[in-house]
Amino acid sequence: MPKGGVYLDGCVSCEPHYAGLFSGRFTSLSFCMKRLFYSAALSLLLAAPAWAQTPAFRPKPADLAADAAFSCAHRHEAAALRQPATTVRHAQKMERYDVKYYKLDLALENNVRTVSGSVRMQALTKGQILDSLAFELYPTYIIDSVVVNGRKSPGLRRAAGDVTVRLAEPVTPNTLFNAYIYYRGTAPNGNSAAIGNALDTEFETNYGVNVTWSLSEPFNAYEWWPCKQLLTDKADSSDVWVTTSNINKVGSNGVLERVTARPNGKSRYEWKSRKPIDYYLISVAVAPYIEYVNYAHPAGGPTIPIVNYLYNAAAKTDYQFEIDRTPGFIENYSALVGLYPFASEKYGHSMAPIGGGMEHQTMTTQDGFNFTLTAHELFHQWFGDNVTCASWQDIWLNESFASYGEYLSLNAFPATAPYTGRYWMDQAHGFTMQVPNGSVRVPDTTNVGRIFSSRFSYKKGAAVVHMLRYLLNDDVKFFRALRTYQTTYGGRTARTSDLQRIFEAEAGTSLTYFFQQWYVGEGYPTFAVRWNQVGNSLYLRTTETVSAPTITPFFDTPLDYKVTYSSGTSQIVRLRQSQLVSSFSVPVNGTVSSIQLDPDQWVLNGTGTIVRDNTLVLAARAVARLAPLTVYPNPCHDVLRLQDIGAGAAQAEVTDATGRVLLRQTVSAASAQLDTRALTPGLYHLRLTSPEGVVSLARFVRE
Repeated sequence: MPKGGVYLDGCVSCEPHYAGLFSGRFTSLSFCMKRLFYSAALSLLLAAPAWAQTPAFRPKPADLAADAAFSCAHRHEAAALRQPATTVRHAQKMERYDVKYYKLDLALENNVRTVSGSVRMQALTKGQILDSLAFELYPTYIIDSVVVNGRKSPGLRRAAGDVTVRLAEPVTPNTLFNAYIYYRGTAPNGNSAAIGNALDTEFETNYGVNVTWSLSEPFNAYEWWPCKQLLTDKADSSDVWVTTSNINKVGSNGVLERVTARPNGKSRYEWKSRKPIDYYLISVAVAPYIEYVNYAHPAGGPTIPIVNYLYNAAAKTDYQFEIDRTPGFIENYSALVGLYPFASEKYGHSMAPIGGGMEHQTMTTQDGFNFTLTAHELFHQWFGDNVTCASWQDIWLNESFASYGEYLSLNAFPATAPYTGRYWMDQAHGFTMQVPNGSVRVPDTTNVGRIFSSRFSYKKGAAVVHMLRYLLNDDVKFFRALRTYQTTYGGRTARTSDLQRIFEAEAGTSLTYFFQQWYVGEGYPTFAVRWNQVGNSLYLRTTETVSAPTITPFFDTPLDYKVTYSSGTSQIVRLRQSQLVSSFSVPVNGTVSSIQLDPDQWVLNGTGTIVRDNTLVLAARAVARLAPLTVYPNPCHDVLRLQDIGAGAAQAEVTDATGRVLLRQTVSAASAQLDTRALTPGLYHLRLTSPEGVVSLARFVRE
């Protein structure tokens, strides 16, 4: 989906142009701002949000000007409130077959939204006889005929975009069949897709070029071709043939097999892909392009052509510096998460006045080129295209990881200061925390604006990916998990639970609590730290407050403390915030001059306080009576076993994340177990007090 450095909530079309600073030149101001309202820019410049005034985040004027895209956000939020085109009943009919192959054979021009031609669908019936074929097509198109296995359908029924075709001869279960749908008409012009129309045409004024292009995500492919819009049914392969006037070129998925001359001054571009593809990633772009090709050379992989269809020579001059970043991006991503998944075909770009970019498989559509936009759309080829979210509820599996690709690229390649990975993450955190309520999980998958919320699906989600990396505390494990995700689900779809299982395998423990608080939950924590030094002991007491206490009352997370000494040296101490108030005693060698919490911005957290408290030593002495407690199995079901609890009867107290006591039991050394059947599944804290007053602590998950 549309990408870039800074997003505004619900603005799925506007790419901030501050990233243009990464290039060696500027394009014209009129080009950069052509979709923005200057009044919005002025208001944002005069009234910067509170988060922009904190020490952790001080955007440059260029950033605030880019935030004038807020006006564009409003337009697309309003346009995006439509629901999926099909009904539940019709979706059930479409589930009766599995699409194997699509072939689009269409006539298109670069200056109209007129469509005519045919779509061939090869599919496999499932476990019942198929006596009718269900698919989707916008209601204003004329369907001339439908031919299934060589026999013309005797009739069809249409209800809005739902089409049900009666078959002349039923297809038996578990059988391949071919359907040809012949149709014609004009694509609608209602701005119903995530950016603009599903098939749009526009005169690009800066370069004097007319372009027709597609953008089908999330529910709108049916506005230009008959298809099955269900995420979990990827076609195994596809062909896109487009006949157009000789002046034009056509960009699409896969490899351009040939260009065939046709009558009346026309040519047919024949694109072929033999990789699995989801319906919304099939694309076309038609214009009098020039072609510019560069190449990536990933380690251990083949040379990958990067085919760029550009408006004209002027566009090539303006953007070549940025386009030429693409090979390095491909090589870096391939080293981190596995070889570019479509290396046997190509990567490329087709320019269109799309207002950002769209990650069409093997040939992204972009309105221009800057560092973060190109990096984002490219990383989608792994996250979104090779592995696609199985539900729009899990769109973060596409958008958050693509956004994190921006961060990875900023760390890997030089850019103009201050646009570093750290600066990007600071912005993401600041933008996320403007609105405390809202989950990464999409609660309403019929609302396009919510699916593509820049705040939650993009920025907060990227922060969650970053915290997963921090939680593993091992980049070898983190990137191995991402490679495993790619190899396990490549060419398929995945849910958040699938990603969770892979990360749990690397972590060696349940991560249910992490995904509950950061993916399902809402808000963020803020920490108040008190500290004191007595001799060679540093005492810390950290109190957590949360922004959405009725929804997510507690965040269990490790935290880094940077301890700086009067000598100028420093060290990082990693401690776990496992309850609302956590106390620690840390051995130190030297006089502590200051403490800094989360110095490298790993954890999404608000601006807290850090103060020295000379009275903290008494509280810290009580901490010395705390002892660790080993419990197993963890996660548990009905019984939690306790190891080495000593003689006598100890008192067990179980609390939830808010500190509420939910269970009290007496535990003897003989049985050394806790009955947890009264607890619902979740994360709990166990406090065990011995007859001598020694307190032992443990944390466990009940499944």
